[in-house]
Amino acid sequence: MTAVAPDDLVLAVDVGGTTIKAEITDVAGTVLTTGTVATPRGEAAFDAMGDIGAKLLAELPQHLRDRVTRAAVVVPGIVDPDQGLAVFSSNIGWRDVKVGNRFPDRWGFPVLFEHDVAVAGWAEWRYGAGRGHDDVCVVILGTGISGTLSVDGRLVRGAAGQAGEYGHIPVRHRDGLPCPCGSIGCVETVASGAAIARAYTARTGREISGAEEVFADLDTDPDARHVVDDAVDALAEGLFGAIHATCPDLIVLGGGLAGAGAALTGALQGRFDKLLKVATPPRVVLGEFGARAGLVGAAYYARVGALQ
Repeated sequence: MTAVAPDDLVLAVDVGGTTIKAEITDVAGTVLTTGTVATPRGEAAFDAMGDIGAKLLAELPQHLRDRVTRAAVVVPGIVDPDQGLAVFSSNIGWRDVKVGNRFPDRWGFPVLFEHDVAVAGWAEWRYGAGRGHDDVCVVILGTGISGTLSVDGRLVRGAAGQAGEYGHIPVRHRDGLPCPCGSIGCVETVASGAAIARAYTARTGREISGAEEVFADLDTDPDARHVVDDAVDALAEGLFGAIHATCPDLIVLGGGLAGAGAALTGALQGRFDKLLKVATPPRVVLGEFGARAGLVGAAYYARVGALQ
């Protein structure tokens, strides 16, 4: 699919396990209208996607509404973009949902459909912290853990369309926690934002709002330090295989948990520098788009028409 014209506007919809976020932007990335709704469970989430897109379009004056010529909808889980099929999402609870023409029919223009992290990681690689590098591993840390891998200047997709399920690399086979995917001891059960918050509460008995609180108390709370060190160890172990196999220049950390900043990048860099004996330790950097990587990526994808 060819790129849209520079004067055209695009609609981006990013579906997460907790919220659906949407924006209409111009070629400079200026946000003309934006909205967020809670993510319903199951196939009802697709009705909510259609509703929020229609709401944002209705908020525009007609002369701007007429300039919206394409959208991109990006969703989690296993996705078959060629067939327009949302295969499976354990966090939201859908299986084999055929997207078909539900969005073009609702909004009145072509709509691209893709995996949320594939698009977020592609955007960080092409337009964000990884630009200018051919070999980049992007890791999106949030409710779950996933990412992308670019090798020799090309995005690795795999037979199922998405390579980079780092969160489901098992690191604790025997004594690990069960993962929603059905396995035991996946990286995601230790190093995701939800896992860090859960581990802190289990260790201290104190309920917290999220992993951000744990990172904020690293310098003063030994329990917070223990939980974060454990999470970083699991993340490093899970990424060792990808590093040895592809020797990336950069590890780019994105998603909501990347808001921990240097406390996270520095700790992970330290593990790599100490433990990698054969492969050269990659440089660990923060993504430029943070928790907005999915939305920013969806807008770029809608505008250029391909992950290239």
